[in-house]
Amino acid sequence: MKIKKEEIPVAMEAPGTIMRNLKGLGGMTVGFNEIPAGTDFAPLLQGLTNNSCQCPHWGYVVEGELLTKYDDGTEEILTAGDVFYMPPGHTAVVTKDMKFLDFSPEKELDMVLDHIAKKMAEFSK
Repeated sequence: MKIKKEEIPVAMEAPGTIMRNLKGLGGMTVGFNEIPAGTDFAPLLQGLTNNSCQCPHWGYVVEGELLTKYDDGTEEILTAGDVFYMPPGHTAVVTKDMKFLDFSPEKELDMVLDHIAKKMAEFSK
């Protein structure tokens, strides 16, 4: 099975942000995301365990930069060309406009995205 990036369904869209997700790849969801600098995921994750994302992600940074913060206090910067694994228990801030491809387990990702959708609805009130 293959699909062009542009054919992956848009799951979330906001100014400067396009998040595309496709489920059904062996229990995984593939995502292609374009997110602007300054995006801080921490407020959207408030209320989850340790106020952080509990879904693991495997991926590749096409362009940009992401400061990733882990529950154990460590931090790392992902930049263009990096292949990554983020274990459960992280949050992040986009420090340079970025595009990245990631693969995540469907069940865990659905729980996080449902939580984020509720938070976004709260913020828009």
